[in-house]
Amino acid sequence: MTPPLYRAIVEHYEACLERNGDTHLGVDWPTAEDVPVRHGVMLDVIRRPLQRAPVRLLDFGCGASHLYEYIRAQGITDISYAGVDLSERFVELSRSKFPDNEYWCLDILTAEAESLPRFDYAVMSGVFTERVSLSFDEMFDFFTRTVRRVFEIVDVGIAFNLMSKHVDWEREDLFHMPFDTLAAFLTTELSRSFVLRNDYGLYEYTAYVYR
Repeated sequence: MTPPLYRAIVEHYEACLERNGDTHLGVDWPTAEDVPVRHGVMLDVIRRPLQRAPVRLLDFGCGASHLYEYIRAQGITDISYAGVDLSERFVELSRSKFPDNEYWCLDILTAEAESLPRFDYAVMSGVFTERVSLSFDEMFDFFTRTVRRVFEIVDVGIAFNLMSKHVDWEREDLFHMPFDTLAAFLTTELSRSFVLRNDYGLYEYTAYVYR
């Protein structure tokens, strides 16, 4: 069977891990100082006061669980964290670091996803920022199918980031999504309750989508 096109994205990140180890470069974030900013923005999807404590959070595309490291460093105690990734290498790394957490290695776009429980929130940081060798249309198909599926298993909301079109120049291997294109998809297929955040100083933006 021919592997899906989005496996190229997984292979790209695994190559980054091989070259750079368990660092920000190992998950292909170029600047270490930007990483905690991004983590904080992702967690801001959680609405407070909480209806459920602890809140059930899925880190989709968890990589090396750097978001969980941030949660611990910030002393946040009201989040029940779990991770999922398509890469066996990253899941093995995360399990070795945090054996008490629950992790799954699976493809959300297959029947494997039926093993996942429900969550309050899911965050997808860096899952859709790089399209590597995929065309825009191929990446858009992967993006929409994945976001639909993840939204199905949450009770409150999701967060994800995308590269902005409002930059000095665009890279061919990155996924620059126009605001209007995203808004049209969200309103017609997911929810009219969403927020687009472009206020944290990076060349990307983050969407929060709520039920």
